[in-house]
Amino acid sequence: MPGIDECLLEAMRLPGARGAALVDWTSGLALGTVGEAPGGDHETTAAEAAELARMATEHGTFAARGDDLLPVEDVIISNGDSYHLLRFLDTSFDSSVFLHLWLGREEGNLALARIRLGEMAARLVLG
Repeated sequence: MPGIDECLLEAMRLPGARGAALVDWTSGLALGTVGEAPGGDHETTAAEAAELARMATEHGTFAARGDDLLPVEDVIISNGDSYHLLRFLDTSFDSSVFLHLWLGREEGNLALARIRLGEMAARLVLG
């Protein structure tokens, strides 16, 4: 069962990975980072991604209908040159963390990244 550093290094082995972070979406703090950050600053990226995560999870329109499910599984943002994948983690405490993977659009495989990030999230040990 990998910890934060091992999980982030595994994410960076995905094709096209530019950077990855584990972020607490309630505080906007990066709990771990690796690789590059969009705009060059991991903390700013974490805070901005956390705003997006909060918006997705706090609105019922996007919520899952089962009581035993996370409100949102993941959020995908695409732009002209990259993808951003936010994968929410189910934790024993408050489930307020997510993995943020930044992929280059030409080299990255969004479907593969989504599957692998889900597998990593299931194995990640926090605390």
